[in-house]
Amino acid sequence: MHTMWKGSVSFGLVNIPIKMFTATEDKDIKFKYLHRECHTPLKYKKVCPTCDKEVSEEEIVRGYEYELGHFIIIDEKDMLALKSELDNKSIDILDFVNLAEIDPIYFDKSYYLSPQETGNKAYTLLRQAMNDTGKIAIAKMTIRNKQTLAALRVYKNVLVLETIFYPDEVRAISDVPGLPEATNVNEKELDIATKLIGNLTAPFEPEKYKDDYREALRELIDKKIEGKEIEIAPEAPHKNVIDLMEALQASLKEAKKEPVKKKAKKEKQTTAS
Repeated sequence: MHTMWKGSVSFGLVNIPIKMFTATEDKDIKFKYLHRECHTPLKYKKVCPTCDKEVSEEEIVRGYEYELGHFIIIDEKDMLALKSELDNKSIDILDFVNLAEIDPIYFDKSYYLSPQETGNKAYTLLRQAMNDTGKIAIAKMTIRNKQTLAALRVYKNVLVLETIFYPDEVRAISDVPGLPEATNVNEKELDIATKLIGNLTAPFEPEKYKDDYREALRELIDKKIEGKEIEIAPEAPHKNVIDLMEALQASLKEAKKEPVKKKAKKEKQTTAS
């Protein structure tokens, strides 16, 4: 793993030197835009429409649009002065809270933390104390020239730092258009919906979920590379269920079949082995 940040975790008067690693990765398949005629990758140029010419990196400055068409310029001196105030290589723990108190909407990006050479004892101590108390830490840190809020928690045997959004970065629910008002729910429909949730409830096993689209796209790319003919699968028939009660009852019926199918499949695998 590539170390993307080095610093320390400040826990009271305890200072734990750590290294930080990105915990997740984007596995989306990336495409490049090519010229249809010769398949050469396209380049993108920065062009000033007023001067009608290409602009080099040295000629570009940062501008903040405070009114439509009106900008203030923020130069490198301004940024350096600001950076000196925020450039703190420390993850400062502010509070300890319960994980259940934080709604998942606040979570952004995950990072693994490991101790540097002299931090093993303090790292182990904090990890054990957090495990024993069941608490997570709320901290502040500066990463990529941005001060961010973070949650520090234990995941298996590693400390994980989750960057989290500030409250003013989460949009208000009142801004969401078309939300239905609170209305009386049909008791029979609610009963079936509750039973359906019960039948579909299972332990969270992340390894059983996969990106079907990415796998199909990868298979398509491999076939193209090998020069194979691409076959298009027929679309599955679309079931148009209009009545809510009918849809719930049909769903409940299907959900009851699933455990039987899984059990039969498991028994078949056991017999084969």
